[in-house]
Parts: sequence; C-alpha cells; structure tokens
Amino acid sequence: MGFIQGQDRRQTHLFPISLNGLIAKDNEVRLIDLFVDSLDLNDFGFKVDFGENGRPAYRPSDLLKLYIYGYVNRTRSSRGLEKECIRNIEVMWLLRNLHPDHNTIPIAGARLYCVPLI
Repeated sequence: MGFIQGQDRRQTHLFPISLNGLIAKDNEVRLIDLFVDSLDLNDFGFKVDFGENGRPAYRPSDLLKLYIYGYVNRTRSSRGLEKECIRNIEVMWLLRNLHPDHNTIPIAGARLYCVPLI
C-alpha cells in the first residue's frame, strides 16, 4: 500500500533556498530524523503494513518523529503539534512538509503508545 508522501527536502518553493539549507547541521531535528530512521519499527510492535482501502495513511515513523519533536520541545497537544507542522521550519523539514491534522495526531498517538512493551 502506498503512504502519503512528503515533498523532497531539496525542492525549492516559496522560500529562496531549500528547507535543507535552512536547518543547521547540528540541529536536533536531524538527530530525531536519524534516530527514528535507524529503528526497525516492526521490532517494537508498530503496525507498518496497511491495507489498500481508503485514504493512504501517514508513515508511523513520520508520526513518531512528530511526537518526539513535540516531547523535546514541550508541545504535547495535538492542536499544538498541528500548528507546528504549518509554521515551524524545523518540523516542515522533519516531516517533509506533511501536515497531519489534530484529529490524525491523537489517533496515531494511541496507536504508537499502546504498544505492548516486554
């Protein structure tokens, strides 16, 4: 099944340079991105395969990146995270310009945090 795809970070749009050029090499979002991408989410019980029915889902890794960013920056409400996706350049870079709405974020959070830990 296809997932909702983010835009290429090197693509220039309204900004004079790409989002990748606006994020410093030592910025925390680069660490979050590398950390989550290095995880095998199947090993942690995340559901990564979804059926072909309906609208494509957001990748669990993208939503996990958003939650970690929110936790580090003390933004834990779904509406606050939704706002950050639209106005914060760091989050735009981290999620490749994806904008999950506040209704998607808590549903994903329940799915992410209700994983049986052994």
